[in-house]
Amino acid sequence: MVTSKAFLLAILGCASLCSSVLAARELSDAAMVERHENWMVEYGRVYKDAAEKARRFQVFKDNVAFVESFNTNKNNKFWLGVNQFADLTTEEFKANKGFKPTAEKVPTTGFKYENLSVSALPTAVDWRTKGAVTPIKNQGQCGCCWAFSAVAAMEGIVKLSTGNLISLSEQELVDCDTHSMDEGCEGGWMDSAFEFVIKNGGLATESNYPYKAVDGKCKGGSKSAATIKGHEDVPVNNEAALMKAVANQPVSVAVDASDRTFMLYSGGVMTGSCGTELDHGIAAIGYGMESDGTKYWILKNSWGTTWGEKGFLRMEKDITDKRGMCGLAMKPSYPTE
Repeated sequence: MVTSKAFLLAILGCASLCSSVLAARELSDAAMVERHENWMVEYGRVYKDAAEKARRFQVFKDNVAFVESFNTNKNNKFWLGVNQFADLTTEEFKANKGFKPTAEKVPTTGFKYENLSVSALPTAVDWRTKGAVTPIKNQGQCGCCWAFSAVAAMEGIVKLSTGNLISLSEQELVDCDTHSMDEGCEGGWMDSAFEFVIKNGGLATESNYPYKAVDGKCKGGSKSAATIKGHEDVPVNNEAALMKAVANQPVSVAVDASDRTFMLYSGGVMTGSCGTELDHGIAAIGYGMESDGTKYWILKNSWGTTWGEKGFLRMEKDITDKRGMCGLAMKPSYPTE
């Protein structure tokens, strides 16, 4: 039989243990609150009231736990980080990118790289090292990834054709390309952007028509700094064909970027499963291979330098799904000179 003294000691021991657990939890919560406060300062985040802040804190806390859990798995070839999207739910994140796939029947275009042999292509390409990629830009809260993707591909071909790397204006597309399926911050399509550039006689420089991250009134008569003559689509669901194109110039691609691992991507080669409901336009600017044999695409994003590998992403190449990782082989296209 348990003596009253032993029973009392047991109760006191349990109370001490519970007190320690609660203290540790409070310390953990306090540390997380401080981490959230520091994160808010780092990213300039301000909430409208205490209720909104409390809700965002819970989302932030959940995302931090997801990041830390993911990064403990040493089998992953990439890792996540607590970036500028860390207080967003995946549903909120999905709503702010801006690629709008067309439901219209699109005419088949030529593919000038068709007859190239994959075996004759370079084993690795990085257009950044050849001066054909401008610094990372940031679309902000405007859903115009389509404009950034198209401009990145255009900046690349202009450099290869003229020898000059010119930062071109996404805002001109956002403001002025409104007579097709493109709708500024409400979304658009890279091929339509290329069509606008051709009809418009080119695009202005970024400095002459700076980015505002909102829909604005078209400044007619802006002086064009560069133009293109046409555009072509890469054969769909064909990473070998995409490799032929990327070996010769930066290419616009669309991906499904709705997964939380995409939202919080910080570095490494993204592998595994993701969707193919295309919702985000980016640019393929190269390819390569890791020391362990993992092949990857190099992609330029438009979410600033605090996301990914200083704004860039590497994604697994030549997977079994013909659509490519996150669907990147489904709708590639590029401008022509």
